[in-house]
Amino acid sequence: MHADAVNFPLTSHLSTLANIHKIYHTLNKLNLTEDVGQDDQQSGNLRSCSCYSDCCNKGMPPRKKRRPTVADDLTAKKSRHDGTMYKKQDSNRMKPEEEGFSTKRCLEWFYEYAGSDDVIGPEDMEKFCEDIGVEPENVVMLVLAWKLDAQSMGYFTLQEWLKGMTLLQCDTTEKLRNSLDYLRSLLNEPTNFKLVYRYAFDFAREKDQRSLEISTAKCMLGLLLGKTWPLFPAFHQFLEQSKYKVINKDQWCNVLEFSRTINLDLSNYDEDGAWPVLLDEFVEWFKDRQMS
Repeated sequence: MHADAVNFPLTSHLSTLANIHKIYHTLNKLNLTEDVGQDDQQSGNLRSCSCYSDCCNKGMPPRKKRRPTVADDLTAKKSRHDGTMYKKQDSNRMKPEEEGFSTKRCLEWFYEYAGSDDVIGPEDMEKFCEDIGVEPENVVMLVLAWKLDAQSMGYFTLQEWLKGMTLLQCDTTEKLRNSLDYLRSLLNEPTNFKLVYRYAFDFAREKDQRSLEISTAKCMLGLLLGKTWPLFPAFHQFLEQSKYKVINKDQWCNVLEFSRTINLDLSNYDEDGAWPVLLDEFVEWFKDRQMS
């Protein structure tokens, strides 16, 4: 009975050491311990037992340090670079309330001119033109009206203003002033110019009339063709001495086509073509002047 009592702690201790030994080798296979000399791993001496006991007393053995690889260095550099780029992008990001388009700010801008009304009228339009730094008769105002799809010359309604300014992303005088060069550049593209030209007829005419009064037509033609069509001065003079009081839309559109396709000496003009009588008469008048 006494021998059994003595052997029991010894057996228990040996069993514990065996378990520790298994755990240690398992951790060692997982690369979670420091390297141990080969002699110490093969021997069961007291120093090895002491090492196991230290591991047991300290808890989990320390993780073995791994040398950083080239891939690790590249990953770290990329992470630092991405972090720097993110900070730069974040700092350069526009603040919506300050830089982005604001419908509220656009409405406030509109009512600076409209007052309590829902339309900017001729007198308010003069102040608006003064603020953006252009004359009311400047062609860029026609392009702006086209962008707003304004229906009546000299007037911008609230709905037209919001629709057009949202399209242009302008909600302040400064933003619109900075967009004027863009609006002018639209006329350099033939398709856009044709759209603006056709729009100008309906924009400028009285809404209860199908035709454009000759005085208004001369002004609008001068605005659109005065600087680009060399024959415009002659055509303007022809209109002044002619019997025409109005110009209809077909005549209006054909004037643009005439200015684009007919030579300055009118040598390629076909009198039997589908040109309106207005242009037949202009050609005849012009040739008579040349001969005299």
